[in-house]
Amino acid sequence: MAYQHILFEIKDAISVIKFNRPKAMNALNSELLDELSHALDEISKNESIKVLVLTGTGDKAFVAGADITELAALNSLQAKQFSKKGHDTFNRLQALPIPVLAAVNGYALGGGCEVAIACDFIYASENAMFGLPEINLGLMPGFGGTQRLPRLIGKNMAKEMIFTGKMISAVEAKQLGLVNTVCPNESLMEEVLKTAKTIAQKGKVSLRTAKETIDAGMNVDLASGCALEVDGFALCMASADSKEGTRAFLEKRKADFKAGLNQ
Repeated sequence: MAYQHILFEIKDAISVIKFNRPKAMNALNSELLDELSHALDEISKNESIKVLVLTGTGDKAFVAGADITELAALNSLQAKQFSKKGHDTFNRLQALPIPVLAAVNGYALGGGCEVAIACDFIYASENAMFGLPEINLGLMPGFGGTQRLPRLIGKNMAKEMIFTGKMISAVEAKQLGLVNTVCPNESLMEEVLKTAKTIAQKGKVSLRTAKETIDAGMNVDLASGCALEVDGFALCMASADSKEGTRAFLEKRKADFKAGLNQ
């Protein structure tokens, strides 16, 4: 597929997707969501990819939100279909069996904030701004913001952001637990890729199982979550990666984990 609204590259087990609508501050429209969904298909089929990084082109916006030009023309049924498309795409993003990092390089508003919080964690540049300003348009978040944000920062803080439509800085977002790390604007991608490379050196089986266990455990009680961990730990022990990792430790050398799951 030829991509018009995203840039998609793979290098050294790391895939980078850049939202690429600079004239619209990388706003999300139906075509971009379709392209993102197709890229996720490609990533799911490629066993060599161990980490995905999402960012925006330019230094002003990660994603400034949904495309208001397209949004304003929708009737109620079309709006439901558009919201469903966003949910389906972001759910697939969140469910990827590899770690997904957001490198937020400017405005992450509305749908931009929602795609960022569907990632496993967020690094942000010092000029990044986060918000769900849909209330200012007589709307509410439609791509998962009312559900994911409270789970990240708590119900009351999420309600304040959604009810007021206010934007918060990268520093405040870090204080709330929304952002992991705030980086100088010019070194954001360097820092994100440094972390991505560290993750990519780990075993794919253990990465996948740890992600699945954490995410599934958030929706059950502690005892059930711990039972999931027991099963996940046993699954990791059945992999070639665990044999390589323990052997490398005993031999005092760096482990050489293989990318594929078919071991």
